[in-house]
Amino acid sequence: MKNRRSLQTSLIHSNSLDQATGAVSIPIHHATTFHQQDFDQYGDYDYSRSGNPTREALEKTIAELEGGDRGFAFSSGMAAISTCFLLLSRGDHVLVSEEVYGGTYRMITEVLSRFGIEYSFIDMNNLHEVASSIRENTKVIYMETPSNPLLKITDIEGVVKLAKANGCLTFLDNTFMTPLLQRPISLGVDVVLHSATKFLAGHSDVLAGLAVTKNKEVSERLSFLQNSFGAVLGVQDCWLLLRGLKTLHVRIKESSEAALKIARFLDSRDEVEDVYYPGLSHHAGYEIQVRQALGPGAVLSFRLRSENEVRQFVKNVHIPVFAVSLGAVESILSYPAKMSHASMPRAERERRGITDGLLRLSVGIENVDELITDLKHGLNFIKENVITT
Repeated sequence: MKNRRSLQTSLIHSNSLDQATGAVSIPIHHATTFHQQDFDQYGDYDYSRSGNPTREALEKTIAELEGGDRGFAFSSGMAAISTCFLLLSRGDHVLVSEEVYGGTYRMITEVLSRFGIEYSFIDMNNLHEVASSIRENTKVIYMETPSNPLLKITDIEGVVKLAKANGCLTFLDNTFMTPLLQRPISLGVDVVLHSATKFLAGHSDVLAGLAVTKNKEVSERLSFLQNSFGAVLGVQDCWLLLRGLKTLHVRIKESSEAALKIARFLDSRDEVEDVYYPGLSHHAGYEIQVRQALGPGAVLSFRLRSENEVRQFVKNVHIPVFAVSLGAVESILSYPAKMSHASMPRAERERRGITDGLLRLSVGIENVDELITDLKHGLNFIKENVITT
C-alpha cells in the first residue's frame, strides 16, 4: 500500500514516525558521536558528518519524493551544487544553461575554472545548440528549468537523450518546481538539486540544500564527496525542513493558483512590458512545460520600462517583502539585477534579458485579491506619474 501513496500523502507520512518510540515527530539527534558496541564492527552511525539519524530521515524523504534511490542534505543550495560539481575533474567540460542562478554562475566561472574545468553557457532551450556544443570531454550537462529569473523551459527528455548518447551526466536544479510539480529523475536526469531554503522549507527560516540520485555509481561517489567535503545540514535545520515539507502540497497549490491570477493581471497592464510565467499560454516553452510538469509553479517575472519605474513600484507596494530568495509563505519581490544575479557582469545579465526593469515575484499564500490590489496600486502610481528613465 505504501508504494501506491500519492505525493500529497507521502509528504505527511514518509519517515514521519520514530520507530523506537512511535513519536509522530522525528527526534532531533544532537549527538556528534556515537558509542560503538563492538570493537571490530561499528554501528550505523559513528560521527555526525558521516551520518545522523535526523539527517538520514530527511535524506530518505527527499529521495522518495523525487523517485530516487539516495538523498543528500547539505548546508545550503550552493553547498549541494558545489559538492556535485566536485564529481568533475581537471580537463572536464560542463554545459550550463545560460540563464542560471547567479551563485551557480559565480561558482562555475570563478571557482571551477581555477581547477581546470572548462565550461560553456548555452541556450539550453535549443536542442540543436546543445547537441553541437557537446565536446569529447563534456561530462555534465547542467539544467535549470524553469530558469531563474525568466522562467525559460528546457526540454528535459530531449537534453537527457543527447546526454546519454554522449556519455554525459545530467544535473537539474528543481528548486522552482519541487517534486510535487516536476520529477526529473523519472525523465532520466542523474542528479536533482534543490535550494531547500525555498519552497521545500517554505518559511524563510532554514538554509539548506538537497541532492537526489538514482544511479548507484553516482550515489556512491556523491556520498564520498559529501563526507569528505563536509558541508552537511545541521540536525535542527533537518528537523525544520522535515516539518516544512509536511505543508508543501497546500502551500504550492495555493501559491500556484494565485500566481496564475497575478500573471494574467500583470499581462493585462500597459505599464508591464513583458510577463514571464509558464502558466500563460503565450509563454515560450508552454507546451513543453505542460508535457513534463504538473503545473507552472509560484514564481513569475515581469518587466517595467526602467530602473526608476522599478524603484517607484517597489515603494508603492506593501504586501510582498522586498528581499532576496523565494518560495516562502510570504510573497517576495526581488530585483534580479542587484540581488540574485548581482554576481553576473552587467553585459552578461543584459544579454540574457536580465535588464534593469526586471522584477521577480515569488507568490506566497496571502489573499490573492489583496495582492492584486497592492500590485495595482504600484502600477497606478507609475501610470499617473511621469517617470523619466
